[in-house]
Amino acid sequence: MAAATPLYDTYARAPLRFERGEGVWLIAEDGTRYLDFAAGVAVNSLGHAHPHLVSALKDQAEKVWHLSNLYEIPGQERLGRRLTDASFADKVFFTNSGAEALECAIKTARRYHFAKGQPEKFHIITFEGAFHGRTLATIAAGGQAKYLEGFGPKAPGFYQVPFGDMTALKAAITEETAAILIEPIQGEGGIRTVPKEFLQELRALCDEYGLLLILDEVQSGVGRTGKLFAHEWSGVTPDIMAVAKGIGGGFPLGACLATEEAASGMVAGTHGSTYGGNPLAMAVGNAVLDIVLADDFLPHVRDVALVFRQGLASLADRFPEVIEEIRGEGLLLGIKAKGPSTELLAAIRAEKLLAVPAGENVIRLLPPLVTTAEEAREGLARIERAAEHLTEERRRASA
Repeated sequence: MAAATPLYDTYARAPLRFERGEGVWLIAEDGTRYLDFAAGVAVNSLGHAHPHLVSALKDQAEKVWHLSNLYEIPGQERLGRRLTDASFADKVFFTNSGAEALECAIKTARRYHFAKGQPEKFHIITFEGAFHGRTLATIAAGGQAKYLEGFGPKAPGFYQVPFGDMTALKAAITEETAAILIEPIQGEGGIRTVPKEFLQELRALCDEYGLLLILDEVQSGVGRTGKLFAHEWSGVTPDIMAVAKGIGGGFPLGACLATEEAASGMVAGTHGSTYGGNPLAMAVGNAVLDIVLADDFLPHVRDVALVFRQGLASLADRFPEVIEEIRGEGLLLGIKAKGPSTELLAAIRAEKLLAVPAGENVIRLLPPLVTTAEEAREGLARIERAAEHLTEERRRASA
């Protein structure tokens, strides 16, 4: 008997089918319009069908799609230069995804110490609740049992410490420690923001012990928090950083950024990618930066984020039976639900608003960065109706 679907059963998909998108809206096959504050899990940074991205992709599609990294690719040089000019980094390696960017970051850190004559230094300290991808190395880095189960022995070289625990972190450093890896804001882990002071302590600790600081900005980068990268709020600079999601605006694209020193061990033949940095991805990535690096763009994100955050705080005050806490920075926000978050997520979806589940009973709100203040208020109104409905429903159930 044929299976019900030819696809792997690895996703618990919502029964929704979208056929097109317009800005912050997704339109289902039956014509129903949804306000998309999921944005492909922080991927559609400029919304759907942004004309500048569409034009860039069409133009490149008529020239060349794929070349392989056997040859020079001008789009890589341009995008790499723009990323390094706008960040701490000197070097960039392009990938197709966030997990691949993290794999490159891990290999870069290990190879750095190997090239220094210290091959024993390959251990990387990470934090409980982290999510760094779904490859065998990145699930080991994240350390979450639900992602490790059933895939054989955990890849060696990763050691988790409790989130925010500096004492445990210091105790975990050994002669084999190569780097510390952290998300400035844990996305999958429940929109948990790392305090600026903690990041500053991490930087000082890495400098003291000769370790590399790796930041996972796959979800928090490319304007999501109102700065180009979230770590800029702390004044800290990493040695290596993984970027993806928003940099491609919906096209598969990731990047590993590093200082000249940190990348010094990555010589010819040590790493590669068949599709990484292909001309189509480079055209779209450059188009994304055309918009995000414009003078008025990040101030716009900060302005809309303020409207949204204040509105959510007001809803938390008004609906304490439904909303326990508001978390996050910029347009990377979370609602910690009172009661099962699945109930609140369903109520929000019933109001034709899309959001994303996360750990710690949290719902992620990840609007496209082009969202206007008016669209943010529309989203707040839908969340308010969902909270009202859920409050009334619970009161009736307990009466």
